[in-house]
Amino acid sequence: MRNIEVCLTPELIHLYELENKIVIVVDIFRATSTMVTALANGVQSITPVENLETCRQMASEDYVIAGERNGKTAEGFVLGNSPLSYLDEAYLHKKVAMTTTNGTLAIEKSKNGSAEILVGAFLNLHATAEYLKEKEHDIIIHCAGWKGKYNLEDSLYAGALIEALSETHTYDCDGALANRALYLANKEDINGFLAQASHAKRLQNHNIEADIDFCLAVDKYELVARVDGGVLVKYERGRTRYEEQS
Repeated sequence: MRNIEVCLTPELIHLYELENKIVIVVDIFRATSTMVTALANGVQSITPVENLETCRQMASEDYVIAGERNGKTAEGFVLGNSPLSYLDEAYLHKKVAMTTTNGTLAIEKSKNGSAEILVGAFLNLHATAEYLKEKEHDIIIHCAGWKGKYNLEDSLYAGALIEALSETHTYDCDGALANRALYLANKEDINGFLAQASHAKRLQNHNIEADIDFCLAVDKYELVARVDGGVLVKYERGRTRYEEQS
């Protein structure tokens, strides 16, 4: 059986061998949830960018720029990091350049020899799991955390994905074991459990509870999001290849 490992924060990713493995980057509150939502609502592509200034400059190249730091929209940006901004095909066929506090950094740190990079969210949990079941690669779930620290929401997602893959994948990683146990203990009330999470409270202070609820919806979208050539695009089950939407 294929193997699953969990990296609990980007500060630890250097301890993992990424070569020829599929890395699933997860930042539930909110970067990867926002990315999945944007692609599901017709955004052509998303280019993850590490720093604010580089992302700002991409506005002159016909990108819609999205920038978030510490949970707030960065100065001078059209968008922040809310999945709700992309609903109803608000940016249909647009190219988005995005930089966030945690998620885009985790994507950048996942590139060292990995076979593929996916972004995962509760919103496309089982579409991602079904895709991974068809692949022969071992996987690493890379939790974006919060400024290098552990967080609950990404670990809960990791546990949910491990549970979804329990018939096809195994693990001998303590992080995977702990995260699956965390998910199984709280799966009947994910929202209630995560109300205690530090980042959920941080976002509540910005009056964006609707974002939190949206990010915890399971299987809202039937798509897989993959980084191809540094650009995130969508793959809908049933198609034979990844392609940018036009």
